[in-house]
Amino acid sequence: MRFGDERESTNFEDVTGRSGGLGGGGFGGGGLGCLLPLVASRFGIGGVIVLVIGYFLLSSLGGLGSGGGGGQMPATQQSAPAGQSRLDPTTKHFMLQVLASTEDVWTKLLGRYPPTQLVAYSESYQSGCGAAQSAMGPFYCPTDKKIYLDTEFFDELSRRFQAPGDFAQAYVIAHEVGHHVQDLTGSLGQAEQLQARASETEGNAIQVRIELQADCYAGVWAANAKAPDGQPVMQQGDFEEGMRAAEAIGDDTLQRETQGRVVPDSFTHGTSAQRMNALRTGYQSGDPNACKV
Repeated sequence: MRFGDERESTNFEDVTGRSGGLGGGGFGGGGLGCLLPLVASRFGIGGVIVLVIGYFLLSSLGGLGSGGGGGQMPATQQSAPAGQSRLDPTTKHFMLQVLASTEDVWTKLLGRYPPTQLVAYSESYQSGCGAAQSAMGPFYCPTDKKIYLDTEFFDELSRRFQAPGDFAQAYVIAHEVGHHVQDLTGSLGQAEQLQARASETEGNAIQVRIELQADCYAGVWAANAKAPDGQPVMQQGDFEEGMRAAEAIGDDTLQRETQGRVVPDSFTHGTSAQRMNALRTGYQSGDPNACKV
C-alpha cells in the first residue's frame, strides 16, 4: 500500500502504557448488561470467547503484517516503563494513515461522517461496552463509538495464520470502521433488535450478516482509498493479502483447526468463502450499496 504523505488521523488514543488494569477507561457501566452488544469481530486469534447478553457472541480478531515494500514491520508490542507507549512509531503512523483514509472515503460516500475513535491498548482496558481484553480481539463499541485494538493481534495474524501484509492490517481497521458505518446508518441497531427476539441459532445468522457487511465495507474503502497524489493506495499483491487473511479467519476454517469439526449453526462471522466473497464484492464494486445485510 502507498499512502505517501497521507495525513494521520487525530481520532486516536494510545493507552498501551496504561493498560493492564481495567479501570483506565472511565466509561462507567460495565458488566454483562452492556457487554459488547453486536460488536464481536474475529480475525482468528486464540480460542473463542463466549459472551452471553441474551444471545451468544463469539469474539476474537487479529491483523497484520509487512510494510509496503514486503519487509516485516517492526513488532507492535515493546517493553516500556509504565505510562509510556508500547506502540511502535512506524506501526502507529500506518494505523493513523489508514484511519485517516477511512475518514476521507466515508465522508465522500456518506456526505456526513462523524468519525470513530481508535483506542490502542495492551492486554486489557475498559471500554464503554465493558472490559476489553486481548483474547477478545479488536472490536467496535457502539456505546462510546470507539474501536478497541490490541496491536499484538497484528503479529498474530502474520505469525500464526500466515497472512502477512500491510493490507491485512488495514483490513482489520477498515472492518471495524465498517461496524461504525453500520452504527451510523442504523443497520447495527436494527440487527441488535432482531437478535433480542431471536433464538441462539437465528441470532448467530444475523451476526454473520453483520460481519460480512463489515468485510464488504472494508473492500469498499480499499477500492476508494487514494493517496494525496490521487492515485490508488492499493498496489499489486495488496488485495491478495486481504484475501489470504479473510480465508484464514472464516468460522469453518477456525473451527476445523481448533476443534476438528465444523458446526454451522454456531457460525458468527461467516465461512472463509463467504468472507472472501464479501471483501471481493466491496472491492470490485466500490459501492456500499452492494453490501447488503
